[in-house]
Amino acid sequence: MDNSIFRRKFALANAKQGSLAQLNRASDYGSEGYRFESCTSHINTPRILLIPGFIFNYCMRLRLIINPISGTRSKAGLAQHISNLLSLDGIEVDVAYTTCRGDATRIAHQSIETGYDGVLACGGDGTVNETARALCGTEIPLGIIPAGSGNGLARHLNIPIDIDYSLRVIKERNIRNCDFAVANGTPFFCTFGLGFDAAVSHQFAKEKTRGLLTYIKSAIDIYSNYTSQRYTISIDGREPIVREAFLVACCNASQYGNNAFIAPEASITDGKLDVIIVKDASRLRTLLVGLDMMTGMIPHNSQTEIYQASKVTITRDSAGECHIDGEATETGKEIDVECIPGQLKLFCPTDKTRFRPFITPISYFVRDISLRITHTLSPGK
Repeated sequence: MDNSIFRRKFALANAKQGSLAQLNRASDYGSEGYRFESCTSHINTPRILLIPGFIFNYCMRLRLIINPISGTRSKAGLAQHISNLLSLDGIEVDVAYTTCRGDATRIAHQSIETGYDGVLACGGDGTVNETARALCGTEIPLGIIPAGSGNGLARHLNIPIDIDYSLRVIKERNIRNCDFAVANGTPFFCTFGLGFDAAVSHQFAKEKTRGLLTYIKSAIDIYSNYTSQRYTISIDGREPIVREAFLVACCNASQYGNNAFIAPEASITDGKLDVIIVKDASRLRTLLVGLDMMTGMIPHNSQTEIYQASKVTITRDSAGECHIDGEATETGKEIDVECIPGQLKLFCPTDKTRFRPFITPISYFVRDISLRITHTLSPGK
């Protein structure tokens, strides 16, 4: 772990003691329009024990960014709950809520300037993307508290889709240097896509509700009338290939979200993107690609081609739809995609295991069902 990025708050850690954490509303709204809350904890904050050459404990000060409308679950009381749990490990939390697109990026930039030791993003992949943009190329780590519809990057990292369990990752303070990528200069951290997945993202963005069922409905609506497109693709400057493709995805991480493994063998620490081409085929064959995506067998599907690349140039017949980390947007006729190695620091689990087809998806599915049952039986958890 890179301990140099943390400031040792010796006086603060040795002075703080007392009662339960208090939620102090310094002001309802900040000058930029987003809302701030201060969750300062006083639950027996651990003191620092100094022995020459060792630091056994220290206090961290983190900014927590919450998107209150992400996912399907209420965020009421969430800030205080997170603060209470993290305070037990000597971690202070100051909270800001997003109110519009771009807020998370602005808050994260401000957090760097203010001197926070890290930034936590509580929301979906869109919130994670906005927050991470500000932290790329800095020494400030990003922690993910998954609370969205797909949670692709959290799932890739094997962060449980549960608030309490995800906070254990923050408490471990295991920080890794990870890759990100840019598409025509716009950063992404999971996937960038053209074709069918982009069309589904645009349909999903129009829906009034969120969640997996709504996403499946959007996919079905698009699937019945979708037609493939022609793409010219150059991998690391080599001779271009031309394909009629159902979709083209450039993947930094392994999945779209909801355990849909578009690139099961992708790594966010190898300095490479996995480029997935799903070729044009009959409706039945493309449906089978979707099934292989859920089992992790897509690399073995005859309709897919997979390349690894540092840089990719994709040209299509005209400008149009795309998605960046699942967020619907548009881009030009020609797209330059590049991996930026090791320039984002992430709080990561210490027990990340290797992906295994069938076994990994099934284990993730069982864990998700178990957590859903727990949330249903204990709604306040």
